[in-house]
Amino acid sequence: MRVLRFGPSIIFLRTPHREAVKAAISQVFGVEEMPTDAAIRNSSEFETIVFVTDEWKKETIPPERAFLLGCHAPVVLSTIVNRKLPVEKVHVEGTLILMRVPDKVQEGLQLLAKKYGGEIMDIRTAFDEGEAGDTIIGVTKKKLNSPIGPEDIEGAVLIRRDFLEVYRELTLDVPVLLLKLMPEWKEITIKIYDTDKRYEENIERLMMVIEDLDLGFVVGEGWDWDYPRPFMRVPVYKLRLLTWEDPMRVKFLLKGIEYVGYKRLCDIDVFLEGKKIHWTSLGKYDSKFELAKAAREELEKNLSEDVLERLRRIEEVLVREVED
Repeated sequence: MRVLRFGPSIIFLRTPHREAVKAAISQVFGVEEMPTDAAIRNSSEFETIVFVTDEWKKETIPPERAFLLGCHAPVVLSTIVNRKLPVEKVHVEGTLILMRVPDKVQEGLQLLAKKYGGEIMDIRTAFDEGEAGDTIIGVTKKKLNSPIGPEDIEGAVLIRRDFLEVYRELTLDVPVLLLKLMPEWKEITIKIYDTDKRYEENIERLMMVIEDLDLGFVVGEGWDWDYPRPFMRVPVYKLRLLTWEDPMRVKFLLKGIEYVGYKRLCDIDVFLEGKKIHWTSLGKYDSKFELAKAAREELEKNLSEDVLERLRRIEEVLVREVED
């Protein structure tokens, strides 16, 4: 589970030759201008958003269009200097750190502001007022490996301190901050059993779902034995998950990788406080197949495209082996 990541770097290029600079950036980096909100939404960690504006502008209010460059700010700036683009001045925005808080956003913002001596404001105001040496912490409910636009940032804290200093403190403080906001964390145990012993593939599928959906922190894993019937001992792979999700939802989602259609690829059991969560407690489903179909549809709506594609490739092989 990721609760922190950097946002994009934001650079303003001031120039009396706007169109020439824009054309050069488009040619050198192989990108086109796009709406600013789309650039922010599509940006990933350490990428760079570039605004080209008139030389006389002073404020760092983002214009309506921007370039999204798939490289880090030092690479962008060195390219601009080395190619001698006609840029008169460069302004750099404060560094954006995104923090995921699944609930109690306002309490989280207040906690961050008090802890680091910052001021709460909306993200656009934070960008307008922040300077190169400042830190902006944007709080969102969305998982951090998904696209995050300005509309997904619930609020921000502008901190007039160097981001390296703040980031070092924040990475150490995060577990305590999250525990203060959400003291009701739950530890669940997940066990995988496969009669055909294809544990490597099934463990990979399980971890892909947990990581891509940000279901929690894996705090322990390894091999164990289970006893489905008296005097019958079978090997299982077991992991312990610390989560803020409802354990019933975790059980439901994992049912989506237990079956593919009517093919059973493995058994996945979920335990809360030592008690097994039975599939019949997940809703009014006539069969495990109907439940698995509903769970799979939910998974396919929420998994990222690359993870879903990897999942399907692995499952195609597993299904063929079952049929053989």
